[in-house]
Amino acid sequence: MTNNSSEREGTKSRLLVYRCENGHLNYPAHPSCTTCGSELRESVDITTKSGEVVTWTRATTTPPGVREPNTLAIVEFSVDGETVRILGGVVDDVAVGDSVEPVFVEQLRDPEEAIRHTDSQSWSGFRFQRVESEN
Repeated sequence: MTNNSSEREGTKSRLLVYRCENGHLNYPAHPSCTTCGSELRESVDITTKSGEVVTWTRATTTPPGVREPNTLAIVEFSVDGETVRILGGVVDDVAVGDSVEPVFVEQLRDPEEAIRHTDSQSWSGFRFQRVESEN
């Protein structure tokens, strides 16, 4: 999950989702709500929230500079009774139903392996890390 929907505030990065006037959540940001078409009015910081793994897959053939294998998950977050799903990489193995939280990563891929000039790219963003249950 790249940083197009994350924001840097000093040294702190935030994972943001976007809410329309009808309360629907969107990720990433769009010109209008993907559910009702209304204008997206505010951003909501979910950096410290936990979500639930809906499904996952492991990519064994990845683009240049991306770790191999690369495990990806769709994670559902709930905010004020609304849900939003985000696709992103995971730190460790996960299973459907696992609770995960976003963690900021400076380099999601090797910038030296990129097609475009290294200085024109930012590869920071978030991965999901499993939250250990307190049983």
